[in-house]
Amino acid sequence: MAKTSGRKGQGFGSLWHLAIRFLGALVPFGPRQSSERWALDQLSPSERSLFTAMSGPDRRHAIGVAHRALHLAASDRSMPRTQAVMLPPGFAAAALLHDVGKIEARLGTFGRVFATVAAMAIGRDQVVTWDHPSNPSGRLQRQKAKMARYLRHDAIGAELLEQGSSEAFTVSWARDHHLPEQRWTVDARIGGYLKEADGD
Repeated sequence: MAKTSGRKGQGFGSLWHLAIRFLGALVPFGPRQSSERWALDQLSPSERSLFTAMSGPDRRHAIGVAHRALHLAASDRSMPRTQAVMLPPGFAAAALLHDVGKIEARLGTFGRVFATVAAMAIGRDQVVTWDHPSNPSGRLQRQKAKMARYLRHDAIGAELLEQGSSEAFTVSWARDHHLPEQRWTVDARIGGYLKEADGD
């Protein structure tokens, strides 16, 4: 179900998707108040705290993903008319919080660009090693550690959500959303709505 296009960048989607996210991130504002209220209504108290810690552009993106995913599920023409799609508890939260691990990186737009380019140039696994207690300290090392955490935002987000007692589906999608479909731990049809809505 999920559409893809362009060259893939270390699990972060097509270059087109990355370019759109970059341009969106240049506008620092958060979502409209009505959209933010709608999002907060979908979340538990611990999830609300995580959501409001996300950057304005990340919250805008998350709300767009949630609306598109819910629309895709509601308008799935491949399902028989008599068989409604049963969305799991935590579906909307999964859409809203799939990127929540990025809050631990505290990395700005251009830092994210450098992290993605580094992952494409030398490999994600190599960049991830930059965040290790045994690495030397210093400003450059702190920045490299942030880039490593940014590239691990899927696992970090899943840990944050699990600590906050989020629904199992919400936790799983945070962990799965950059993996190939065959490695998802969630139902492929349901994950497909989220993946297509995310556009990566």
